[in-house]
Amino acid sequence: MNALPDGLGRFLDSAGWSGAVIDPIPGDASFRRYFRIRHGARHAMLMHAPPPHEDPQPFLDVAAWLTDNGLRAPAIHAADPQQGWVLLEDFGDDRMRDWLDLHPQGEGAAYGAAIDALVALHACPPGPFPAYDMATYQREAALLVEWYCPAVGIEVDVPGYAGAWEQVLSPLLARQSPGVTVLRDYHAENIMLLEPGARGGGGQGLIDFQDALVGHPAYDLVSLLQDARRDVSPELEQSMLDRYLSQVDAGDKFMADYARLGAHRNAKIVGIFARLHKRDGKPRYLSMIPRVWAAMERDLAHPALGPVAAWFDRNIPRRLRDKFGGAIA
Repeated sequence: MNALPDGLGRFLDSAGWSGAVIDPIPGDASFRRYFRIRHGARHAMLMHAPPPHEDPQPFLDVAAWLTDNGLRAPAIHAADPQQGWVLLEDFGDDRMRDWLDLHPQGEGAAYGAAIDALVALHACPPGPFPAYDMATYQREAALLVEWYCPAVGIEVDVPGYAGAWEQVLSPLLARQSPGVTVLRDYHAENIMLLEPGARGGGGQGLIDFQDALVGHPAYDLVSLLQDARRDVSPELEQSMLDRYLSQVDAGDKFMADYARLGAHRNAKIVGIFARLHKRDGKPRYLSMIPRVWAAMERDLAHPALGPVAAWFDRNIPRRLRDKFGGAIA
């Protein structure tokens, strides 16, 4: 993956960036690759999301919608979605996760700004994106039984698992209509802190939003406050939930739905991390599974999760739940 992709030079030439300096940026869990592009005083980011594994058109569509609605998506300088190329605004190096590693005293302000951005997003009419429907919820929840359970060598009641999620998630479907735009991966590694003032309450840059759907407002809160990649204390989680609820009329079922979506998202992530290891040869995600499991245990304790919690008790032994990542060979 160190070689530059075919066609990169031709795309930059056509975009007016001939002779630019190209610096690859380490990737994450997808087929997308990123490059920092410099040409004199100009600088930009280049995303390569090549078909058939990737399609940059949804990224372009969601970026346009976010920008039109006052959210801070990167500006698009040039694009060739058929070949997987997007040249976009460079948001710099201050990713929220990395910045907080160096400035932990800024945690409250940074998370507060992230919450306020969600409040603004949820005040917008839902975007023209597919619905987060039961079929999508079930497909995502199934990742745990498809990838994690075989990886640790256990056979489980798969129909019972789907039935439990049907019982638990059905009540929230009516409460996500008309719904809000759900970015689906809104967490500290996908928020850029921009100048000026981002660290104290403004100027957040959004990235990695191409999978946006229309769904429940609790989902992105769960993504942010039960972060698979960064510890968020229960105290900070509650404080930020209070901040959100003080600004919106969420209804009396909101915290139950937050627990429902927390357990669902965390089960999905455990399956994804197992898949990244077993299928894609990326074992580093296994070390994050205990954090995800700890958050899922808190969610499963909510009465709204009764059928799913009972399924876990019957099907996944405590010895595996206590060492969720280490149990995967």
